Amino acid sequence: MAIPIIPMVVATALFMENTDSTILATALPTIAADLRIDPISLKLAVTSYLVSLAVFIPASGWVADRVGARTTFRMALMVFMAASIGCAFSRSLGQFVVFRALQGAGGAMMVPVGRMVVIRAVPKNELVRALSFISMPALIGPMLGPPLGGLIVTYADWRWIFFVNLPIGVLGIALATLFIPDLREETPPLDLRGFLLSALGLGGVILGTAMVGRRIAPPETVAACILIGAISLAGYAVHALRVERPLLDLRLLRFATFEAGIVGGTFFRFGVGASAFLLPLMLQLGFGLDALRSGLITFSGAVGALAVKPLARVFLRRFGFRRLLIVNGLLASLVLMAYALFTAATPHGVLFIVLLCGGFLRSLQFTSLSALTYADLESRQIGAATAMASVAQQVSVSLGVATGAMVLEISELIAQHARPQTADFAAAFVVVGLVSLGSVVLLLRLPGTAGDEISGRIVPRAGEGTLVSRKPA
Repeated sequence: MAIPIIPMVVATALFMENTDSTILATALPTIAADLRIDPISLKLAVTSYLVSLAVFIPASGWVADRVGARTTFRMALMVFMAASIGCAFSRSLGQFVVFRALQGAGGAMMVPVGRMVVIRAVPKNELVRALSFISMPALIGPMLGPPLGGLIVTYADWRWIFFVNLPIGVLGIALATLFIPDLREETPPLDLRGFLLSALGLGGVILGTAMVGRRIAPPETVAACILIGAISLAGYAVHALRVERPLLDLRLLRFATFEAGIVGGTFFRFGVGASAFLLPLMLQLGFGLDALRSGLITFSGAVGALAVKPLARVFLRRFGFRRLLIVNGLLASLVLMAYALFTAATPHGVLFIVLLCGGFLRSLQFTSLSALTYADLESRQIGAATAMASVAQQVSVSLGVATGAMVLEISELIAQHARPQTADFAAAFVVVGLVSLGSVVLLLRLPGTAGDEISGRIVPRAGEGTLVSRKPA
C-alpha cells in the first residue's frame, strides 16, 4: 500500500502548485481591476513568486535532511496555504506581492522535498512508475488551470482561485502525516554565505528589472536594486569557485552538455515565460475576451505539451539532440513570434491551433534540454545539477516576464496609448521571441554526437562491448 500512497501525497502538492500558477495568469486583469491597479504592475506578483522559488529551492534538501522530510513537507504545505489566504485577502499590490513571495517559499520546500521522499522511500524497481505518477500533475495542472481560472473569475470572486488550494493542502497534510516517513540524512553545513549572496543577487536583479516602468518605485531605487543584485551575483561567482561545496556549483558548467542545457534552456524559457504572462493579457485587454474564453484558448498550449510526451524519445532517437534542438528551437521561437500576428479578428480556431503547435514544440524542446543537461554527469553530481537547473528555470522565466512587460510598456509609451493595444503586445512577442531564438545560436556549439547514448542512437554491436552510433535511415 505504501508504494502508491507516497507518490500520491507528493502529487497532491505538485497539482496544487502547478494549477495555482496557471490559474493566476488568466485572472490577472480581473485582480488588477479589483485592486484598482494597472494589470502590467502585477508582473511583480509573478516574478516575486518565481524569485522566491529560485532562492529557496537550493536550500530545500538541506532543510529536509536537518529537520526531517515529513516535517518539512507539512510545514511547506502550511506556508503555501497560509500565503494563499493572504493573497485572497490582499488589498494592495504590496500585500499581494509579499504573499506571493511567501507562496514561492512554501512551493520551494514542498515540491523538491516531495520528489526526494519518493526517490528515497520507493523501491528501485518501482521508481520509474512512481516518478511517472508524480509527473502527471505537472501536465494536468497547466491544462486545467486556464479554463478553471477563467470560470472562477467569470462566475465567482477571483479570491476563490486561492481558496481552492485549502482543501487540497489539508488533504496533503493529513496524508503526509499518515504515510510519509520522516527521513533524515547527515548533511554538511549549509553554504550560508553562498545562500545570502545568491538570494540578494537574484532578488535584486530580477525584482529590480520587474520594477522598471509603471512608477512602481523611484528610478534611483530600481537602479540601486539592480546594481546591488549584480554585485552580489558577481560575489557569489567568486565564492562558488573557491569553496568545496557551494550552494550552486558553477563548476558543472565545464560539461558541454550541461552548459547547453542550462544556458540554452535559460534563453529558450525566457520567451516562453514571457508569453505565459503576455498572452492572457493580450486576449483580455487587447482583444476584449472575457477570462473564461481566454482560458479556453490558452489551455491549448498545455494540450500540445501533453501530446508530445510519448513522442519525445522517438524524435531524439531519430534525429539526435543537436539537430532536434536546433531545428525545433528555431520553429518554436518562430511560432512564439507569430503570436505578434494575432488580432481581435483572428478566428479562435486559428488561435487554438497555433497555440497547440507552440505547446507541442515548446514541450519537446524542454524535454530534450532537460535530458541533455544530465547526459555527461556522474550520479554524485545529479543533486547539485538539479539545484542549478531548477534555479536557472525560475530565473529565466522571471526575467522573461519582467522583460516582456517592459517592452510592452515602452511600446505603449512610444505610441502614446492610454492602455495596451494589440500592436504593443505584438512588439513584446517579437522581442521575447528573438531572445528565445538566441538559444539556437548557443546550441550550434554542441557536437553532433552529444547525448547519443541516452537518446538511444548509440547501441552495442552484437557480441561486442564497444558502442557504435545508430545512424538514422
